Amino acid sequence: MMMKPKLKAKNILKILKRRYPEVRCALDHENPFELLVSTALSAQCTDKQVNKVTPALFERYPSAMELSSARVADVRRRIRAVGLFDTKSKNLVAMAKLLVKDHGAEVPRDRESLEKLPGVGRKTANVVLSNAFDFPALAVDTHVKRLSGRLGLSGSENVDKIEKALCELFPKEEWRDISHRLIQFGRDVCDARKPRCDGCELYECCDYRGGESPRAR
Repeated sequence: MMMKPKLKAKNILKILKRRYPEVRCALDHENPFELLVSTALSAQCTDKQVNKVTPALFERYPSAMELSSARVADVRRRIRAVGLFDTKSKNLVAMAKLLVKDHGAEVPRDRESLEKLPGVGRKTANVVLSNAFDFPALAVDTHVKRLSGRLGLSGSENVDKIEKALCELFPKEEWRDISHRLIQFGRDVCDARKPRCDGCELYECCDYRGGESPRAR
């Protein structure tokens, strides 16, 4: 018998909390500015790779004020190890200029202002709002998108619709951490190409079970 979505989500949350009792953002940061920059850099790049380039970047540009006056070529040189570095270097400098101009060099605490910044979309805004300011928000990255389909939590490929579905299934106070837990489980167990279904704690909750995702059928 098919498990009801709310019950399934409750079971998934319980299992993931047991596996990952403590979770945190995988992007190394010490303040909202560093988190904003790191999250913008993480698009189409691993958090691990971003964490390799940001220490030197933040040493040279510790705040929006310094970054706003940076030469794009210098930023580009410092982030060459991440994907789309050319576009990202331009966006980072433009983003810093806007932070200085419109927000006193501080990271805004509202979604509308965040999403107006160059290179900042809904996912980045959700990461910053939830991790830097403890605002209830659920970030949907590639891992969350993949697992939401395999687990039957959402039948959509659209990240906004996936976010809406997950927010309806999980309590608001769990939004930030369920994202972290799904991401970690995606890295550890539910790999994109070779998911380790044997012994998977979520097997009984899963619609995939080593086969094709339901929405891909």
